[in-house]
Amino acid sequence: MVTLLDEEKKEKGINKAFIAAFVVGVLIIGGVLGYLARKPSMEAQTAKLLEGAYTESSPEFKDLTKDVIIITDSDKTVQSPMATGTISMFIHGNVRNKGSKTYTLLEVNVAVVTQFNNVLREKRILVVPNQQTKLEPGQVIPLTLTLDGFERDDDRADIRWKVTAIKVE
Repeated sequence: MVTLLDEEKKEKGINKAFIAAFVVGVLIIGGVLGYLARKPSMEAQTAKLLEGAYTESSPEFKDLTKDVIIITDSDKTVQSPMATGTISMFIHGNVRNKGSKTYTLLEVNVAVVTQFNNVLREKRILVVPNQQTKLEPGQVIPLTLTLDGFERDDDRADIRWKVTAIKVE
């Protein structure tokens, strides 16, 4: 006869639903990581975009870049001290197409230079097609980028912009 004081002995085991959920989770994570590993790196994607672009070494480059005007927006450009003791610059500018051609690729180099024209830091960015798909005649594209790692006593005298690669539609 079973009484209230008798305890039922249950077998302790592993919950099968927990194991199934764990296996499904591992398969999903593995699939996502496998998909991401197959994508080309940012450098490879950028190199593919730059194929066929005119650079400083090509004769057409000077004629194409004369209509691209890049201006630093000094009112929005700020320098900010970081917790590591270095200074970051948040640089704002505008790219304007004053010509009659539509640009499908525009790579720009921005450099912070000293009063003696020594480069402290520089960075290359793809304005077109990353910011916008095209730079049409008369259009202005605002730029914002960050340059890190300046020391407090660095002579951050000027910001220089330079077009490094360009493609025309």
